[in-house]
Parts: sequence; structure tokens; C-alpha cells
Amino acid sequence: MHTIDQYRTLFIAHLNDAIKEQEPKNLYEPIAYILQLGGKRLRPILTLMAADTFGADYRKALDAALTVEVFHNFSLVHDDIMDDAPLRRGKQTVHEKWDVNTGILSGDAMLIEAYRCLETYDGNVFKKLVKLFSKTAMQVCEGQQYDVDFETRDDVSITEYLKMIEYKTAVLVAASMKMGAIIAETTEENQNLIYDFGRNLGIAFQLQDDYLDAFGDPKTFGKQVGGDIIENKKTYLFLRAYGDANKEERDSLEQLFSIQPNNTSDKIASVKSIYQDTKADVLTKQAIEDYTNRAFTVLDTLTIHADKKEMLKQFGIGLMNREV
Repeated sequence: MHTIDQYRTLFIAHLNDAIKEQEPKNLYEPIAYILQLGGKRLRPILTLMAADTFGADYRKALDAALTVEVFHNFSLVHDDIMDDAPLRRGKQTVHEKWDVNTGILSGDAMLIEAYRCLETYDGNVFKKLVKLFSKTAMQVCEGQQYDVDFETRDDVSITEYLKMIEYKTAVLVAASMKMGAIIAETTEENQNLIYDFGRNLGIAFQLQDDYLDAFGDPKTFGKQVGGDIIENKKTYLFLRAYGDANKEERDSLEQLFSIQPNNTSDKIASVKSIYQDTKADVLTKQAIEDYTNRAFTVLDTLTIHADKKEMLKQFGIGLMNREV
């Protein structure tokens, strides 16, 4: 097997080969733009790793890895439109650099392209990949709708929130790994186990994102710390704090999450203080560790070589302890 950085380099080379100048430029240039903005490339790396883990040549999984990365970035283009977000990875979002109509149409084209990337696979492997991808894509849309619905609800439960992040984030991480397993033509049991490993890891990944948004180091996090607080997002931190808060703290949270103050730094500081007083920060870190350990429990049941298990475990530990 390769190192994480090697998988990333190998995938980026394949991605760059796949990006070609095409007409009309206003359709294809935004696609090339978003795909080359960078990012962790977490999902395609997992596809290559999974294929390798189960004994396949990673190169067989490059097109499936491209599918998950194109789809992920498609969802970001449309999410940014829905959120009216000006920046993505420190650069202008597609709809800001071009316009909303271009963002919608180029995003649509990316979804189609994601399916086209699977056309290099044959027979039963192709059928399984398409079936898994279609189910996952629909779940991501459902997760996004839950997220939108939660913005206007005051009664969101932790169980509902965990379902939302499972659909919006974790299922694509899980599917990325299962695609590699399908391509390797390992057993159905292994395919399902690696999916569960990825799903639990994906939930931990999103919870870590929630935590870093409030308590990350601005120098390493890569985006504004406190962004979720400014946008009044009911993250796991908020729900934990609200559930364990006393009346005064609840009233403060309700008041702080109903305003858009001129001085956002004061709002961020006040909310973070309540998070810490209610131990929501500690409970969130515990949840991250819990879901990571759930992933490791699944990993123990996989019929793969010990060194491959250890590499996947170290990858999970790296996600849990990341600062970006």
C-alpha cells in the first residue's frame, strides 16, 4: 500500500488528466475551477485505499475516486448557492466568480460527469457501483434538506442532527470506501463492513468539523473560526450546550442565536463560554472519540492483513486529531 500523501498525489494527477478545455467555456471552466481549488481529497483517497486494502491495483479505482470527488464538489457548488457563500477554500465561489445560473448549470453538468466516470467499469461491478452511488447521492440531498429545515426549527434533537450529518457527510465517505471494495471484488461482508467503517469515521469527521469551527486554531483551521456561531447553526455543540444549560444560559443562547450583531467577536466569545460552562466542548470531543472507536471496532472484524488494518486505523486517528 501507499502512504496517504502518495494516494493524494496519484489521484490529483488523474484528476488533472481528466480536466480538459471544452466548449462552451462558461459551462466547463467553472467545473475545472472548483475541481482545482484544492481540498483534502479525503473521499477519493479512501476509494484508492479501500481497493488496495482488498488486494486490487489502486489504478482500477481511479475513475470511481473521480466520481466521488466530482460529486462532492458538485454538492459544494450548489450548497454555496443555497448558503449565498462568497468563499470556498479561501477563493471566490463559482456563483460569485461567474453567476448563479452558471453555478446551477455547471453543477448539473458535474453530477452527470460523476456518473460518466463510472462508464469504464463493466458488468456486475458497474451495476453495483451505480446502485450504491445513486442511493448515496439521494441521501446527500436528503441530508441537505434536513440541514435547511433545521434552520427554522427550535426543536432539533441530537438524534436528528446525527442523522442529518450521516446523510449529508458520512454516507459519501462510506460509499467512497465501499466503491473501492466493490472494484476489488471482495466479499459482500467486507464491502458492508468497510462501508460501516467509513460511515462512523464520516460522522466523527463532521463532529470534529463542528468542534474546530468553534475551538480551532485560526492559523491552521483554514477558515473563519466561529462561522457556525455567526450563522446561528444548531451544531452538535449547540444542541449539547442547550440541552444541559440552566435557564439563564438557555436564555442567553436563544438571544445570541436570534441576532446578527455588528461585533461578531463578542457573540462568538459569549457562545463559546457557554459551550465550555456546560461541558459541550468536552462532550463533543467524547462523541468524536466514540464514533472513531466504533469505526475501529468494525475494522477489527475485517478479514485483511494486520498492516492494512493499522494503516486504516492511523488514518482514522489522524482525522480525529486533525486541526484543519
